[in-house]
Amino acid sequence: MRRTRHLLLGLALAAGLLTAAPPTAAAAQPAVEPKAAEAYTWKNVRIDGGGFVPGIVFNRAEKNLAYARTDIGGAYRWQQSTKTWTPLLDHIGWDDWGHTGVVSLATDSVDPNRVYAAVGTYTNSWDPGNGAVLRSTDRGATWRKADLPFKLGGNMPGRGMGERLAVDPHRNSVLYLGAPSGKGLWRSTDSGATWSQVTAFPNPGNYAQDPSDTSGYASDNQGIVWVTFDESTGTPGTATKTVYVGVADKENTVYRSTDAGATWTRLPGQPTGLLAHKGVLDTANGHLYLAYSDTGGPYDGSKGAVWRYDTKAGGGTGAWKDVTPAADAYYGFSGLSVDRQKPGTVMVSGYSSWWPDTQIFRTTDSGASWTKAWDFTSYPDRSNRYTMDVSSSPWLTWGANPAPPEQTPKLGWMTEALEIDPFDSQRMMYGTGATIYGTENLGQWDTGGKITIKPMVQGLEETAVLDLASPPSGAPLISALGDIGGFRHTDLTKVPSMMFTSPNFTSTTSVDYAETKPDVVVRAGNLDGGPRVAFSTDNGAHWFPGTEPSGVTGGGTVAAAADGSRFVWSPDGAGVHTASGFGTSWTASQGIPAGAVVESDRVDPKTFYGFKAGVFYVSTDGGATFAASKATGLPAKGNVRFKAVPGRGGDLWLAGGDPDGTYGLWHSTDRGATFTKVQGVDQADTIGFGKAAPGASYPALYASAKVGGVRGVFRSTDAGASWVRINDDAHQWGWTGAAITGDPRVYGRVYVSTNGRGIVYGDTAQPSDGGGACLATYKVTGQWHGGFQAEVTLKNTGTAAWSSWTAGWSFTGGQQVTQMWNATHTQTGAAVTAGNTAWNGRVPPGGSATFGLTGSWSGTNPPPTTVSCTGTG
Repeated sequence: MRRTRHLLLGLALAAGLLTAAPPTAAAAQPAVEPKAAEAYTWKNVRIDGGGFVPGIVFNRAEKNLAYARTDIGGAYRWQQSTKTWTPLLDHIGWDDWGHTGVVSLATDSVDPNRVYAAVGTYTNSWDPGNGAVLRSTDRGATWRKADLPFKLGGNMPGRGMGERLAVDPHRNSVLYLGAPSGKGLWRSTDSGATWSQVTAFPNPGNYAQDPSDTSGYASDNQGIVWVTFDESTGTPGTATKTVYVGVADKENTVYRSTDAGATWTRLPGQPTGLLAHKGVLDTANGHLYLAYSDTGGPYDGSKGAVWRYDTKAGGGTGAWKDVTPAADAYYGFSGLSVDRQKPGTVMVSGYSSWWPDTQIFRTTDSGASWTKAWDFTSYPDRSNRYTMDVSSSPWLTWGANPAPPEQTPKLGWMTEALEIDPFDSQRMMYGTGATIYGTENLGQWDTGGKITIKPMVQGLEETAVLDLASPPSGAPLISALGDIGGFRHTDLTKVPSMMFTSPNFTSTTSVDYAETKPDVVVRAGNLDGGPRVAFSTDNGAHWFPGTEPSGVTGGGTVAAAADGSRFVWSPDGAGVHTASGFGTSWTASQGIPAGAVVESDRVDPKTFYGFKAGVFYVSTDGGATFAASKATGLPAKGNVRFKAVPGRGGDLWLAGGDPDGTYGLWHSTDRGATFTKVQGVDQADTIGFGKAAPGASYPALYASAKVGGVRGVFRSTDAGASWVRINDDAHQWGWTGAAITGDPRVYGRVYVSTNGRGIVYGDTAQPSDGGGACLATYKVTGQWHGGFQAEVTLKNTGTAAWSSWTAGWSFTGGQQVTQMWNATHTQTGAAVTAGNTAWNGRVPPGGSATFGLTGSWSGTNPPPTTVSCTGTG
């Protein structure tokens, strides 16, 4: 299932679209504040998960300190008090979008405040930048960066192997990093600030998934894939003597140094013909466990093994033993963990067992015998050692009703990350291609009971967003997503019950609704064998498939007439087509090239528009025929998106282009006959509309753009005459160029697409609608050398009671919150977000809520310039 998530989606987004260049000269500059001129509160539209989690890392010195990495969606830290994940890399901006791909994480067991992330998305030309190692001394709240002279591949083949980054457990200033692409093994001796190649290491690897791939994606050498220290061979403050390294070389996959990395030798007697995905050492008894596969994963793998190397046998010469838990395994092994509280207890996953399910094995006797998560009774019936409870993320069933031996929800797929909590033998987490699952009663496995497996993923939002729509009635948001299709979001704060089904696209590429009949919705997407278009007459609650023209290979873009009477579809592979009714019969449109982006006029049901390669096309007969506009000066290359303004016939905005050519934002009021370039907008990639500002008649405009030399999310309330940046440097989310839309019912609300961090939405600090109006004050109540105490008061200035509230600000002096009372909080860099506790969320009109905090400072301790707050009923 869902094999194409980041592979295909990441390729499409990366191919020449994601680089930024200096702005072109503009005749006049609009009024722009390069920083956030208006405070916004940012949250995720809840989906919970939605993508591949290739790594989970627990700190070995501090209980409940854990991290997770994603292939394109950043890194997260576990918050035990709420059992949620906190995003750590939202500060990564447009120019460094590749650093949202995390190939490895390392947490320091000597100083648990220190954490490291090796970042970079692709090793080929799709990612124009090199990789880097990010280092933090405050658990990921803030980061410093060490650029590397080579690329890293968080979304490349082999990304589930690891961890490639490791901290010496005795001399924590020493770190190792395994590099891809033949770049070898690298070391830092100054806590990740600088890096140099370990020239003595003899083997940079040689395995590639497909050496014939001319794109450089599957043909890249997967390189050095894991580093494991033998902590029994060192003392505090001195470098650990024995280090094991895994290499992507089927004949020489494990190397060892016994002199703190000065010299290296191939581990003698090791098995050959397979790749060691993981190498985990059970230090208590000296057993190094290795999980092998015949390929690098994460999708492939048809043969595997598990071996144990006794590091203490033979006077240090070692002894090998095959402890493979399934002799007939038709899959590779990868997820591997030892129970630090119970030496000899080990778990391993058959990560590439797609059918009928993934498999997890457990031993309590160092691999002498194993038990399975499930087994056949009388085929096709299965007996499970677990029960699945996905009530918190019900869409994980995929709405499926499979025939045995398949079950829904599945135990998982692509299960390359599996970790037993080093402090709690009852807790285990594992990553899949769609979520993080976990259990807190793992001991039941060994006593004849059943463990309970639930999603442990709240706060980790990993969908790649391809399109967004916010209708004037019905659900506030309808999303088009990679891999999991998309959702009808009736409540932004709750996980939807199910993704789109009937049909269930692997990725939804386009979604639209009829402007004057928003219960009519259409979506197009990818699905092997089709159908690749679907319709709804109840605002996306239920769907039915349409037919498709011959030759269709992908979803493309689709548009609904303003009154829902007809549709125009530009699928991949078949050219532009039109249909009256719900797509029972399609007719090829004339006068418009295949692959054109299509949209509808939001007033005239017979008017449709198209664009391709610098030419704008207009149809006034329902899409039967198109004519090229005489408009000139539009982008001839690059990605271009355009939209028609609701309630204003012929009013169009077009955004896009290429850094090496024409790039910007254009406006037309005559059905595309002419376009005027918006001056001062250096670059723009998306455009969307929301409710007009109080006192204004024109809809608010939103864009992911570069204005006045600054990249960000911008809003205009005066039809593009001036623009204000509404995000800030702590909230950038890498690449946001796929889609954006305002909310037609709530002024100031905007929905922003990301490529791997899900859907984020922002609200103004003081919304003009309903009872959410809020006034915040911040006061320093005490200060001493290096520390201070402050008080924040929120007043409900609206007309309705709140049931919950949030507040947010950014420190300008490097301050760090050390404690907060009467509120929960998170801090990412300078940005602080606070929320009510269970007992003080209710605030009546005219009432107030107050919370306090202590913090640290150095140099100066200026109060925040703006404190935003929002109350909800």
